[in-house]
Amino acid sequence: MLKNLFSFLKKSNTSTSLQKANKPKSAKPRPKIESTRIGELGEHKINIQLDQLPKECKSLSDLLVLNPKSRTGHSQIDHLVITPYCLFVIETKNYNGEIKGGRSDQQWTVSNRYKMYNPLKQNYGHIKAIENLLKGVPAVSFISMISFTMRCRFSIDPELHKIHSDELIVYDVELSDFISRKLLRLKTENPEPLFTQEQVQEIYDQLLQANITDPKIRKLHVEKITANKGKAATK
Repeated sequence: MLKNLFSFLKKSNTSTSLQKANKPKSAKPRPKIESTRIGELGEHKINIQLDQLPKECKSLSDLLVLNPKSRTGHSQIDHLVITPYCLFVIETKNYNGEIKGGRSDQQWTVSNRYKMYNPLKQNYGHIKAIENLLKGVPAVSFISMISFTMRCRFSIDPELHKIHSDELIVYDVELSDFISRKLLRLKTENPEPLFTQEQVQEIYDQLLQANITDPKIRKLHVEKITANKGKAATK
């Protein structure tokens, strides 16, 4: 009898062990990507796009320059592409949802729930800051580009997505294509470029020198922007 009991207990333990061994492991929850990391990934995607541009183009990213007309005293430009025909000033946005707004609207909306300052007006301030730095350079032409991720969809003036416009709303994955197509159009309209390759380099060097890299000034700029947004939200 004892022999049978020991045999039963041994089988029971073996069965329990097998069940534990065969039990599927619960999938570990994927760690959430922090907003700063999302921003870094977005910037990396844009940089890949800019690397695909013709060799005659030179690009700068994350420029912080003086702008007395700005509330913070500075303007932060996400990306800038210098070409023989024009300068592309690029503002990047990372929103999820439907983007609605018109060229002259003060505010745009995200999924009819959140408001955002018209990015074209925001980028206009950036262009004026760059223009002020290049006072000695005659006849500079600017193209304003707002780049959104594929996480959103547009309900905007369709003219802002057409290549003839000097204000363009595009997806990040089509950024280099739009810049290349715009350059081809400008070359057709103006066979003689505005700048030589040497002048393109000079503009690049001038803007690179104007870039503020001091981490304290950059941190203060971000803090002022955050404070201004907080004030606007309480109004």
